[in-house]
Amino acid sequence: MQERVEDAPQERIKGDKVEVEIFFPREYMQNLNLKLLVVVFFLFPLSFLSGCAAVAVTGAAAGSGYAVAEDRRTSGTMMQDESIEFKSNGRIKDKFGRKVHVEATSFNGKVLLTGQAASAKVKNEVGDIVQAVEGVRDVTNEIAVGEIKPLTARSYDAWITSKVKAKFVNEGLFQANHVKVVTEDGVVYLMGMVDREEAQSAVKIARSTDGVRKVVEVFEYQE
Repeated sequence: MQERVEDAPQERIKGDKVEVEIFFPREYMQNLNLKLLVVVFFLFPLSFLSGCAAVAVTGAAAGSGYAVAEDRRTSGTMMQDESIEFKSNGRIKDKFGRKVHVEATSFNGKVLLTGQAASAKVKNEVGDIVQAVEGVRDVTNEIAVGEIKPLTARSYDAWITSKVKAKFVNEGLFQANHVKVVTEDGVVYLMGMVDREEAQSAVKIARSTDGVRKVVEVFEYQE
């Protein structure tokens, strides 16, 4: 009796059709199944994570849209403020490198300069550089003359800023994103387009926050 070769094709004739059966070695099928399992194992988590990422991005975009809608600046002004900050900080870095630690913050074309510079001359030069940036209406130069503060001090300032913002939200006396908070060496600077009542509430809340040494108003008042 002739043995059937396992991987040889087998033909069956049914009417005018010919059916062909192909038999693969058992080892081949086992390897194929294993490969398919591995592909599914890796593709499923990737597709799942991609879906999660899409949800996260959508949520972030929705939040950003809400912030834009609530901001008293026009979308064009907001974009210009971003451009002013980018250009100002870039030009300061190009000119002085690590010799200064200065941060330019723009709100409605009004720029606040905070940080440290080695001398009054450098401080004034930084102010002149920023004043020359397109779109800048006014510069408030609060740069301190002295040694550059360490990273630990900056981290503490960031913590103070987050606490002040959180209190703005919790108190609910005004729209929190109407006021921009900048902290440098424990001094809190408040920026934004606000009325007198909103300004008073913001100052009071900031002053009552732990770690705040002083509050400076850099508001643009809406009468």
